[in-house]
Parts: sequence; structure tokens; C-alpha cells
Amino acid sequence: MKGQNMYLAFGSEVIYDDAEFSIEEKDKVGVVGVNGAGKTTLFKIILKEERLDGGKVTIHNKKIGYLPQEISFQDKEMNVLDYLYHARPIEKLEKELNSIYESLPNAEEKEQKRLLRRAQQIQNELDCLHQYTAEDELLSLIENMKIDSELLEMKVGDLSGGQKSKIAFARLLFSNSDILLLDEPTNHLDMKTKDFVTNYLKNYHGMVLVISHDIDFLNEVITKTMFINKVTHKIKVYKGNYTEFKRLYADEMLQKELRIREQEREIKHLEEVVKRAEQASATNHKLKKMGQSRKKMLEKKLEELESREEKYKTVTMKVEPLEKSGKIPLEVNHLTFHYPNKKDLYRNLSFQMARGEKFLIVGENGVGKSTLLKLIMKQLKPIQGEIEYGYHASIAYYAQELEILDENKTILENIDNPNYNDQELRTFLGNFLFSNDDVFKKVSVLSPGEKARVALCKILIQRTNIIILDEPTNHFDPETQAIVGENFKNYTGTLIMVSHNPAFVEQIGVTRMLVLPEGKVVEYKKELLHYYYYLNTELV
Repeated sequence: MKGQNMYLAFGSEVIYDDAEFSIEEKDKVGVVGVNGAGKTTLFKIILKEERLDGGKVTIHNKKIGYLPQEISFQDKEMNVLDYLYHARPIEKLEKELNSIYESLPNAEEKEQKRLLRRAQQIQNELDCLHQYTAEDELLSLIENMKIDSELLEMKVGDLSGGQKSKIAFARLLFSNSDILLLDEPTNHLDMKTKDFVTNYLKNYHGMVLVISHDIDFLNEVITKTMFINKVTHKIKVYKGNYTEFKRLYADEMLQKELRIREQEREIKHLEEVVKRAEQASATNHKLKKMGQSRKKMLEKKLEELESREEKYKTVTMKVEPLEKSGKIPLEVNHLTFHYPNKKDLYRNLSFQMARGEKFLIVGENGVGKSTLLKLIMKQLKPIQGEIEYGYHASIAYYAQELEILDENKTILENIDNPNYNDQELRTFLGNFLFSNDDVFKKVSVLSPGEKARVALCKILIQRTNIIILDEPTNHFDPETQAIVGENFKNYTGTLIMVSHNPAFVEQIGVTRMLVLPEGKVVEYKKELLHYYYYLNTELV
């Protein structure tokens, strides 16, 4: 795959400017750069969903598989097994092949030749799709990704966020594509599935391009790093994983800074010589001549002077409740819940929280973690039991799939709050990197990372004393994750969280863990968190 002389701009915002890259057939490439650099846009160009203003990206007749950040299904009534199997169009091709063989006896000679050519093409495609072993391959994939029979029978429209990710990923891997484009692929994966996927991709037969904020995952999978530079609008491919790229890039920046300092020293010296020459008497011909010579040199040096890369702005946030809650801000009593025609997710679940506690809910995908948060928010009604808020309790909710945002409204309209005027709201948005006319953009046109910043801003300006977070780090780069984590660590209210990000969980200082589906509440221990994520089957 090659990019040549790439130019793209959205209005006055330049994305690529004479950018180039080249990657080989079996390369495993991490696509990195700050938010807004053009990572997801590059995927859209490869998929022919976006067109360059100039230049081209060349892909030689390769089948492309794509896993987007935001997963949706066209036919929500299709069951999971059929959805997975149809990743390879074997049935469709077999029907066409049979139709050709039925037509051959009655076709004229010229038409027969055409039909036979098409039949050969179809057979070649079926061979590439492993026509006779495909079902065995799918069953093996299902087993390795721990997709149980109950999940296979579900409609894709009924899947939870974590289940959607797992099933969409399984379908992608089964598709047998030449090129895989993965946009934040580990967002909702449990650690066992993530370990399997990591090993699968390392040994994948084709090219893999992956956008991810999960540094450990990148370091494990990739052999090259493609850096899209938001300042220069260029693209450069480095050998090595993300950590190796960071070292190489840091060394490049150091060498560049040393060159710039040397250039600035020379320029300063030449400016002093030129100034002295201009101030010299008209009869000092030697100095005047030297001044003219040095002035030309100065002009050339100024043209050659490299520019420093600007420091990127980062999110700034402050989380502080307007008032204290009572000592027990939230209590769950004898809760039972199931979806229609499904088995109980929890039966007789009870627990209470203390003011200022940081509480983590853990369990495999599909056990009802996000559902419990929706019950607490009273978006769902329990079959039995009660959820009670304590004295002066106020609550805000960051939803996993960012449902709290209205896609048809602008950024400013989405965070509208009667306690603040427009200027104050715009100041808050500025802290989350939305300035000037950005605030009038519709949420529907934003990237997932930008939507996540809007959602976080929306809940924080409410200044509640209970905050519920469902996978809060999914769409944030490592630097933003660290900022968010540090702020929630210092939050004096009560925090309830679902997260697959152990580093973030440890950073904010979780005090207790609710383990589903058992409903056991246990003291937080770092060892238990890691043991649960990697090994402990008794707790899932």
C-alpha cells in the first residue's frame, strides 16, 4: 500500500499536505498521532469513503476488512451465528456457481465461454475463502473467543457494548481479508479475548493497520508505526512498535532542537555583524562590503531555519461536587432483573455505598455491568427490589456508547445547563479543546474521541456528588486518560465505574469491587484486579 503526494483539507483545516507512505503486504502497522491528525480519515480514504483533494493511495486488488470504533448492524434481527458465517460470501457464490452450471447446456458457444470464465473466477474466490474448511475455522474461532451457544442464538440487535465488539471482531477475523483496518479494537474486550486477538493478529497472514490508545496492545501487535503529524501534515513510517517509535521520535526532536539552536546562534551572530556594518561610517568600505555579504547569508539562514513543533493543547478539567451527599448516597436492596424472555442477570442483589467511595463493577461481557448502571440511573425498571438515593444525592452518568449526547444538536446545545450562561459554557468547552466556531458543530460529525470529550464535559459541569462511569477511557489518548484519572482520583464525591483499563482503575484509587454475576462485594486489591482480568474464572 502506498500513499503519494496526498493533500486533503476540510475548509481551512489542512489534514495532509504532500504526505507520503509505503507499507508492505504483511506489515502490522500502528497508526498514531494526536486527536484530529487524520488517523480515522486515512481509513476512510483506504475504504473509498473519503476522497483526497490531491495525490492518491494505491491498493492493488486487495480485500479489506474494517472494524470501526462505533459498531452498528444493518439487520438487527439476524442471529449472531448467521452474522458471523456471512462474513465469507460462500453461500452466495455457491448459488451463482450452481446457476451457471444449470445455464451452460442451453447457452450458445460465446455465452458458454463467458460463463466458464466466470465459473473459474468464482471457484478461485471459493478456494480463497476455504470453501470446505470454513465452518471448522469458524467453530475454532468461536471456541477460542469464548462465544457460548446462548450468545450465538441472540439477535445482534440485542447485544451489549462488549458483546458487540467481540462479535464484530470475530466476524472480521473470519472474513479472511488481505488487509485489516482496526479502529480502537480493544475498547470493550475482556482480557482473555484481548489476549487471543493479540496473538491472532501477530500471526495474521495479511496486512494489519490499527488505531489504538491501548499502548500495551500496540506494543504486542505492531512491527511498524505510522505517525501522522498534525503540525506538519506529513506521514512517516518508523520501524518498531509504539515504544520504539516514541524513542526514535524523541531523539529526532532532540536533534532538531539542537539544529535549531545552532541555526539561531548563527543568525544572531550574522544579525550583529549586519547591524554593525549598517552603523559604520560610509568610508569604512571593508566593513560595509562584509555587511552586504553577511546580509545575504542571513537571508539564506532565515529561509533555512527550521520551525519548532507547537505543543499540543491538552484537556483541563476540575471535578468538585456542589454539595456533600449523606453518608450513604446510594443503596441497592434485593434487586432482581432480567430482560424479556431471558434468565435473571441478578437475583436479590444488595449493596450500599459510602460517601466518597470509589466502587468498581467487574465481570465478563454480558453479565449485566452496564445494565446495572442503567438501573441505578432509573433508565430501566427492576423486576423486584429498590434502588434508593441518599440525602442530598445528585448523580451524573457517562454512558459507554455516549448515549447521553444528542447527535442532531450542536456541541454547545448538548452541554446546555441552566446554571451557566453561554460564555461560561464556552469556557468549559475550551478546557475540553472546543473553541471558537467548533462549539457550533453538530455532534454527528465529530470523531468518537471528540464525542467522548463532549460527554465528559457535559457530566462534569453538573458538579454532582455521585458520578457513574461506563468505560470512560475508551476513546481517549494516553495523555488524556492520565489527566482524567488524576482528576477522578481527587474527586471527593462517590464514584461507580465499569472499566476494562487496569491502569486507570489503579490510578483513581478504587476502594471496593462488586463482582457479577455472583453479586459479591470485596475489598479492592491490585492483585485481585489483575487476577480477575487474566485468570480468575471463579469470579465470572
